[in-house]
Amino acid sequence: MTALHLAGPQDADRLMPMIAAFHAERGIAQSVEARAEALGPLLEGSPYGVAYLVGPARAPIGYVVISFGWSLEMGGMDGFLDEIYIRPGVRGRGIGSEVLQNLPKALAGAGLKALHLEARRDDPRIDGFYRRNKFEARTDHLLMTRRF
Repeated sequence: MTALHLAGPQDADRLMPMIAAFHAERGIAQSVEARAEALGPLLEGSPYGVAYLVGPARAPIGYVVISFGWSLEMGGMDGFLDEIYIRPGVRGRGIGSEVLQNLPKALAGAGLKALHLEARRDDPRIDGFYRRNKFEARTDHLLMTRRF
């Protein structure tokens, strides 16, 4: 079973290169400073979200970040799977699926009622991966964003 370790301030140096790699893969343009500024509060224990290291804490093979919110429709606290990353050299071994299966257990103590995610519509591989892990498309809903 692949371990999840709650990340703290001491893990920033392990996380930042993986976050940069994920952003490069996805075409997310963001400065190192902006990444560090966004990650810092999560590592310090912000009530708005958490970061987990995937695999051995000293040599992680990935990470996952969950942002917390509140939903009347979902009956309380919900989460948004902000990012999940597994190093390319170990992909295809079921590690990502294990992470998604273990997240509800890791977050149940916090009272999480639902976990949401955003995925590209044009990637059937990613769509299949999330569907196999019990995420369902809400075809009557559309995620929309307004940036500030």
